[in-house]
Amino acid sequence: MYIVIVGAGRLGLVLAKQLQGEKHQVCLIDKNEGLCNKLARESKGILIIFGDATYPEVLKEAKIEKADVCVAATSQDEDNIIVCNLAKELFEVRRTVARVNDPKHLQLYKYMQVDNPVDSTSIIAQVVEEEASFKDVMSLLSIKKGRLSIVRIDIPEGSPVVNKTLKEIKLPANSVLVSILRGPDIIVPSGATKIYPNDEIIAATLIDVKNDLIKTLIGKI
Repeated sequence: MYIVIVGAGRLGLVLAKQLQGEKHQVCLIDKNEGLCNKLARESKGILIIFGDATYPEVLKEAKIEKADVCVAATSQDEDNIIVCNLAKELFEVRRTVARVNDPKHLQLYKYMQVDNPVDSTSIIAQVVEEEASFKDVMSLLSIKKGRLSIVRIDIPEGSPVVNKTLKEIKLPANSVLVSILRGPDIIVPSGATKIYPNDEIIAATLIDVKNDLIKTLIGKI
């Protein structure tokens, strides 16, 4: 398949590499020029396009009319909705998938006929409700014959990441923090989000770097 992903943040990049590993053709679009230049040097086999995908001419550059799927994975719900709407209505892309950043906007995604709005907060909430007890680290889900793993990690007092923001933490390649469970709150993290003791982290990572991710977050295996 040919897949266009809008948003080259950690989520979009992990998804692009995973899909490329499954032998799909992938195009990644982002409006951060410096990031695009860096990815163009480092991400072999993935087409990198610099531009704002809410403008049709940028999507045309990505040849989105040939795409089987368009994925909007930016941190802005407004951009994700616009991208999916353009892909569907203007370029007749068969399937659109979007990251929902704020669950309050889920109905708007559905109203705008996004095929697959992915509300990570609701997914994590369901996991929490269904799993009453965990060990410190527990695999919750295994995808693609065990290559991709979703794990839950409790952050101890002595963790090396305590009181640091996500942008200050260097995670292993092909790893992304999906959500933070903090007391009754479920937080979809951004670069400015701080990690605190007793936070419960839900993360996605490739199985071969899972131990590296755990060591990064808790300082021990």
